[in-house]
Amino acid sequence: MMHGMDLLDLTRYLEDLHCQERSAATIEKYERALTRFYHWLPEKKQLDKDGVIDYKNELTRKFAPAGVNTSLAALNGFFRFMSWEDCIVKPLRLQRRTFASKEKELTRCEYERLVSTADRKQNSRLSLLLQTLASTGIRASEVRYITVEAARCRKAVIILKGKTRTILLPEKLCYKLLKYARDQKIDSGELFLTRHGRPLDRKEIWAQMKHLCCAAGVDPGKVFPHNLRHLFARIFYDSQKDIAKLADLMGHSSVETTRIYLLSSGEEHMQALDRLHLIC
Repeated sequence: MMHGMDLLDLTRYLEDLHCQERSAATIEKYERALTRFYHWLPEKKQLDKDGVIDYKNELTRKFAPAGVNTSLAALNGFFRFMSWEDCIVKPLRLQRRTFASKEKELTRCEYERLVSTADRKQNSRLSLLLQTLASTGIRASEVRYITVEAARCRKAVIILKGKTRTILLPEKLCYKLLKYARDQKIDSGELFLTRHGRPLDRKEIWAQMKHLCCAAGVDPGKVFPHNLRHLFARIFYDSQKDIAKLADLMGHSSVETTRIYLLSSGEEHMQALDRLHLIC
């Protein structure tokens, strides 16, 4: 069956995602994926299952499997919203990873170089932001919950994706947050603001972190907010060996999601194999 797709339908679907309290980052990803598909369609914007399969094959040639599945999730969600179940396609089957790419893993040493570089450049806001992300494991979208009040009581209550969790803040971090608040004359509310008093968004955080890379001598491919979340997860687990507690701190409903954050690098995996001494 052929279906006609128009931008008004996309707008309605994105508004529905907002009503479902999906995160801003998810909505943004879905909008990009759906817009790309819309422009790929022929001029009349007609589609059927065969056309969606052709698009899936094109995505597979151009993008990594995880990226393909993100796009397909956006499409399938839209098709369900429109009651076009006949257009839904299966995601790619991904083999469970046993180790992470060393090229993308941010180390503690590299993180510390980023912080010291921000300090050297007298960018106290960015230095403190990096330390906040790394020491709490929060997402960039959750930075707005780091307030003066949270620093005073040493905990932040995060409400996101229909879930509420409490993040305990390290004492030393709270001391730095409150000092920063005094220096910036922030009496209450959010701490990480632009010069015009607007909350920093995810894109601005990402851009400021990238700006540090050259001076810090860190590969830009490793420097983005979510990698600090990975760093927190690895260091916490190495210290506590408690994946269930880590899952709670990260806001994961399944430890299988948390497990992804704990993958060792391929180099560590090879060293472990070498230590087996099974070659005669």
